[in-house]
Amino acid sequence: MTVVKEMLKERVRRVQVHDHVQNKTARAGFGGLSIQRTPLGTHVRISAERPGLVIGRKGSDIQRLTEELERKFGYENLQVEAGEVNNFALNPLIMAAKVANALERGWNYRRAGNSMLQRIMDAGARGCQITIAGKLTGLRHRTEKFLSGHIKFCGETALELMDVGIAQAKLKPGTIGVKVAIMKPDARLPDEIEVVKPEIPATEEVKEEEGEEETEEAKKEEDSKEKPKEKETKKESKGEEKKEEGEKK
Repeated sequence: MTVVKEMLKERVRRVQVHDHVQNKTARAGFGGLSIQRTPLGTHVRISAERPGLVIGRKGSDIQRLTEELERKFGYENLQVEAGEVNNFALNPLIMAAKVANALERGWNYRRAGNSMLQRIMDAGARGCQITIAGKLTGLRHRTEKFLSGHIKFCGETALELMDVGIAQAKLKPGTIGVKVAIMKPDARLPDEIEVVKPEIPATEEVKEEEGEEETEEAKKEEDSKEKPKEKETKKESKGEEKKEEGEKK
């Protein structure tokens, strides 16, 4: 088997593990997982809104999940742990599941989309797009989008700055798809440029200070020269006045 086939097989297995864990931990608010291969085995970390439901009583649920992954996907020395999501309102998987759950409970799609959009933006996101597609009101398929803030649709900025989550709501008319794309709060767009002032070396700063001192001294000397000239002009004016008075007499 070539290296390319091994990489593809591993990628397919990771996607299958992601879907399996998402289905098993849907009640706990699944927020994603990371798989790391270590010399001692494979380490899987599950992020959830309520990690207690993933662990179960005395760790029974997470032990059962570990055994299922080892048996179904062929992992050896598998270690599974669950952690809490820092801010679930900025996690697209959790928010997409919440929108789908609201639709299943009978919410109107506009109410569900707008309320979740406002909740995400209040959490500090720079931008958000919620897409709801399916038989929303009639027998024909429709797509509704709810937008706010900065949204990137394609290119490297969309891949790096946008987090995407997908969920499905199963209703009587059919399945409704929900897609949530969130721009991170710390995202920096390519057109946001900061101009940094150049740092002046210490030698140049000393020279500038010396130059400023020299200019101040030169100004003082000029002022001192101008003052005697003013006194001379005043004396000359007084002498002229006295001469005029003597001629009048």
